[in-house]
Amino acid sequence: MEEGRVYRVEIQGCAADGAGVARVDGMVLFVEGAIRGEVVDAQVDHVGHSAAWGHMTALVEPSPARQSPDCPYYDQCGGCRFRHMDYAQELEEKRLRVKDALGRLGGCDLPVTTIWGARDQLRYRNKVQFPVGPGPAVGFYRARSHAVVDVADCLLQPAAAARCRAALVEWMKRWSVPPYREKDHTGLVRHLYLRFNAAGESLCCLLVNGGSLPHEKELVAALRQAEPGLVGVVLGSNTRRTNVILGERYRLLWGQDYLEETLCGHRFRLSVPSFFQVNRAQTAVLYGRALEFAALTGKETVLDLYCGIGTISLCLARRAGRVIGAEIVPQAIEDARANAARNGVDNAEFFCGDASAVAARLAGEGLRPQVVVVDPPRKGLAADVVDTIAAMAPERVVYVSCDPATLGRDLGRFRPLGYCPVRAEAVDLFPRTAHVETIVLLQRETL
Repeated sequence: MEEGRVYRVEIQGCAADGAGVARVDGMVLFVEGAIRGEVVDAQVDHVGHSAAWGHMTALVEPSPARQSPDCPYYDQCGGCRFRHMDYAQELEEKRLRVKDALGRLGGCDLPVTTIWGARDQLRYRNKVQFPVGPGPAVGFYRARSHAVVDVADCLLQPAAAARCRAALVEWMKRWSVPPYREKDHTGLVRHLYLRFNAAGESLCCLLVNGGSLPHEKELVAALRQAEPGLVGVVLGSNTRRTNVILGERYRLLWGQDYLEETLCGHRFRLSVPSFFQVNRAQTAVLYGRALEFAALTGKETVLDLYCGIGTISLCLARRAGRVIGAEIVPQAIEDARANAARNGVDNAEFFCGDASAVAARLAGEGLRPQVVVVDPPRKGLAADVVDTIAAMAPERVVYVSCDPATLGRDLGRFRPLGYCPVRAEAVDLFPRTAHVETIVLLQRETL
């Protein structure tokens, strides 16, 4: 395959990032913006050792699923990957991606017949993190770069996000407040971080490369005037030369430093650093499926690893005899305990520490849970966590995953330890983006 040459190809699949997949002389060619079943002319931009990447120069035979992207920033921003196809096709591509990962990486011939699509594909996110760059540009990173695309309004965010963003830009221009320059670690304003709840309230945090801001009162006034639902403004300090968004310390500028949200019948208090799924409606679906997979009768002891602020734990506690949650972030454990108390849940307890260390300690103390639930970060489970879970010999393991690839790898680790995947479903928490959640039930094999 030659760089710069145009090839006429048929798109045979869809990559994890939404690009079309074709083959030229046996080599995989990823074509940005192409859809399965289409015939396109594609120019090769780069040839690697095992694959090549290109872009469409002509659409010869379009797919019936093709549609015009409804966002003016679609070709610039790296967030949404599926706005060029209808939602039914997007769901099918995500379902096939999960099925492929379980089979190819996990060695599981497991049907994935169900993907739970979202009723709302617009304005569904309850959190936004706008990077701020020279300009000032306030928006999102361009795909595969750290160049900030200035985005006046994102169709995944509530309209309140656009109002707060516009107020920040105007305040920065009026008072000549410098944006952060990642290249040389200069400037002040790094990120605009916003949370929203179902009641229409907003919490704003400005992350800065320092400990204070000029004209803080004027910023608060501008934000309050722009967004009537605003309940608090927080200043976060992040002076590290890092890609990490959140700060080392926070200071309340006005109002309250938290939001309250309801999920699955429980009330949660969310501070700026609290982890909470960004799609409330689909998270309720996800946790409902996890609860069904757990098949609790009211007597079981359940271990919930990577419990965060206790969202899944509290759902499990309704039907379990005892729930034990583990999480490495101290603030999250404090929030989990407070959330349990706030909701009158007295059969859930929480421990702070690395998942493997906590699980190993509990196993050493003789804990033998009937069910283990894991909801790890994108990197999946460490090998020693899989070993420790298997050593506890639970009857069932419910694996909630945000990355089909690491999920497939981990299922392959469970299999020789006597745990067989018996059921899998996908849930679309992030419509129009490349992300997809998966739930797998693993059953302990009996000799």
